[in-house]
Amino acid sequence: MNIFSRIKKAWYDSIIWEMIDDEFYDSLEESLIMADLGASVAADAVKKLREVVYDQAIQNGEGVKQALRDILEEKLNVGDTSLDLSTKPSVVLVIGVNGVGKTTSIGKLAYRLRTKEKKRVLLCAADTFRAAAGDQLEIWSERAGVELVRSKEGADPGAVLFDSLQAAKARGTDAVIVDTAGRLHNKANLMAELAKLRKIIDRETPDAAKETLLVLDATTGQNGLQQAKVFREIAGLTGIVLTKLDGTAKGGICVAIAQELGVPVKYVGLGEGIDDLQPFNAKEYVNALI
Repeated sequence: MNIFSRIKKAWYDSIIWEMIDDEFYDSLEESLIMADLGASVAADAVKKLREVVYDQAIQNGEGVKQALRDILEEKLNVGDTSLDLSTKPSVVLVIGVNGVGKTTSIGKLAYRLRTKEKKRVLLCAADTFRAAAGDQLEIWSERAGVELVRSKEGADPGAVLFDSLQAAKARGTDAVIVDTAGRLHNKANLMAELAKLRKIIDRETPDAAKETLLVLDATTGQNGLQQAKVFREIAGLTGIVLTKLDGTAKGGICVAIAQELGVPVKYVGLGEGIDDLQPFNAKEYVNALI
């Protein structure tokens, strides 16, 4: 089964593909905007589609669909969608606002790395500000069958991270996945905290492969894109984890993120199960969307 088969395409069903005229293009652009590609990305996609249809003299709906698939797939291919775990340990810093499924995604990623890729994984509970964040991560570590380093609520996140990296090096851990605070008192405070964590990672594991993954809720649409812009400025990003993609007709946010930020979507959450976090595949995604 196509892993994106559960994406709802209500916007797609209203398009009459055989009538390739100005009204068709206007309707398609509006539909792509409704699907959360965003106005500028949708307009550019339709502009390129017009050019391809004209240049290749496409005269049927199936040809138009395939041309649109090719255009959207090209927009999604902005970087490597695989996770770099080439060193031992490798460090994956996971960031995002509270409520997007960050801790849940960490647990699912840890489970996937342990069971599918046979990696020894350690979770670092560096979100010591949110009440019960450590407890939640501990539950997920038990579900995923991986190790956890945590401290008491209110402890210094940098100290927890330091202990985690030392433990990983001593135990021969393949990957350290770091949970971080999703909300502090203000943007400057959050920026300073993430910068401190990054500095500790660089100092303690200078040669390690490093990833910074931003977790976004697909149902927030363009608001999620604004979150991504802020976090890219604060921490830099190597990839996106998009959650709750199973229950939305607005899956086009993947294209908007790739185009607006130049950052690849690396994983998508397609359900509530522990094995419902899947590597992102642009071709499969576009085929499901179109």
